Amino acid sequence: MDFQRAREIVESPDNIRVIHNGTPVWIEDLSAENQSATIKPLFGQWGTTRVPVTDLAEVEGQTSRESR
Repeated sequence: MDFQRAREIVESPDNIRVIHNGTPVWIEDLSAENQSATIKPLFGQWGTTRVPVTDLAEVEGQTSRESR
């Protein structure tokens, strides 16, 4: 994923599904300076981690208007 798309997802009122290494995640924050995202898993034990936005992928066709 590119940084612009990650920003669009964060700013969207829709709940757009994103994965990191096959795991569904929530984008908590973005850093334009180093093109990275702070993410946390939707399910699981670990907390937040920072990854390059290029390591994230949008799950096509998986959008809803559910509240975050």
